[in-house]
Amino acid sequence: MNKGISKTLLIVFFIIIIAVVAIFSFLWPYLQPPQKVKEEIVLRVITRHGYDILDVAKEKFLSSSIAKKYHIKDIKWLSVDPGQWVDIIKASANKPGQEIDVAWGGGPTLFDILIRYNLLSPLNLSEALEAANQIPDELSGAAMKRIRDGKIYWVAAAISSFGFTTNKDVLNKANLPKPTKWIDLANETYAATLPIPSVGVADPTKSTSNTRMYEIILQDYGWEKGWIIITLMGANAKIYDQSGLVRDAAIRGDVAVGITIDFYGYTAQLQNPELCEYIIPTDGSIVNGDPIALLSTSKHAKAAQAFIAWVISVEGQKIWLDKRVNRMPANPGVFDTPEGKERTDLEAAYNRTLQALVINFSDDLALSYERAMQWFFYATITKAHTDLQSTWKTLAKARLQGKISQQDFNRLINDLANPLLFNFTDPSTGKNTVFSQSYAQSINEKLFTDVNYRKQLVNIWQRAASARYK
Repeated sequence: MNKGISKTLLIVFFIIIIAVVAIFSFLWPYLQPPQKVKEEIVLRVITRHGYDILDVAKEKFLSSSIAKKYHIKDIKWLSVDPGQWVDIIKASANKPGQEIDVAWGGGPTLFDILIRYNLLSPLNLSEALEAANQIPDELSGAAMKRIRDGKIYWVAAAISSFGFTTNKDVLNKANLPKPTKWIDLANETYAATLPIPSVGVADPTKSTSNTRMYEIILQDYGWEKGWIIITLMGANAKIYDQSGLVRDAAIRGDVAVGITIDFYGYTAQLQNPELCEYIIPTDGSIVNGDPIALLSTSKHAKAAQAFIAWVISVEGQKIWLDKRVNRMPANPGVFDTPEGKERTDLEAAYNRTLQALVINFSDDLALSYERAMQWFFYATITKAHTDLQSTWKTLAKARLQGKISQQDFNRLINDLANPLLFNFTDPSTGKNTVFSQSYAQSINEKLFTDVNYRKQLVNIWQRAASARYK
């Protein structure tokens, strides 16, 4: 009997053990500390690029191994006018979840402004630094990286030249010569079609690429003559709000020639080879490194740098080869890939750009008066355009018809467009002054920080310009 009881107890004991083990096994997952789920990251990128580029980049990047490694599930593009970048980036820092991670595209001076306001952080992720090492430090004398104290604050993601996109059909029908120099577009010959403009340009307050072109002219020809060229070019032109609209106007034949960044010209040439041609001016252009950078406001610095690393890597540089994009890469290694070998036309354009006449251009000088240049153009050319174009039309046609001598024509041009003869009263000092380079430099920062001063000065400039042109 004792043996029977012992056997029964043993069976009960084993049943209890099995039950406890089963219960414990069932409860075990619930007794563990919660596992930390990897955060899926959405990057926020402020950019000057169009969606022809952004759509391609987003699709390719999100399917890449580096995006998966850093758990990046999406990118939000913020397309913002360059004049608003500093304020919007700063404001994002005070909006949890809305902080901006990366700045991409817009030219060196825009990114140098971000450095000035401590809005860029240096690269420190190994993948980003390794990719940056594949980019030359400079090309044709132009910086491809901005390095401070041995640290990389921005790196070129693409390179650009600047010139004209022409429509051969419109040139021929209007009996206009093909332009080869910046100064050609300021010639009275291109006024022959007015009041229908033969030239297209963009307002520099809306376009970083057109800003760069005006800076090239100012440094190529000097402040005084440069402004005469810019003013008369504007008088010959229709002024657009976006540089892409200038390209579109040249493709459609709304204008005979538009000043454009190179990839706009190459796209037009590729789409309409019989009609469109991109020309690098023989009086000089520059090679520009178009930057990408990590913002100091980023809360996802590693993921942001992973995106930067991809963009400047050989794999990421393939986006420039897309025939909807046609940009010249900053990483020349992409031309050694199978995709790169299919774009011999783009590689040839890349090599031509490096061999073109490059002027001695200073980013620091351009930055020292950029804001003043942009707003002076806006006030005296964009806002006063009707009066400027009307007077220029009369003057140019008088010369074309031989009604005035070349000497008188040159004198009247000087009166019309020389910035050193442009008199106005500064609203801050109350002093009468002219628009010299030194004056532009002296007010440059104030135009950026003091909105009321800028509005006052723009109104004064516009009124003075209209009075000058009438």
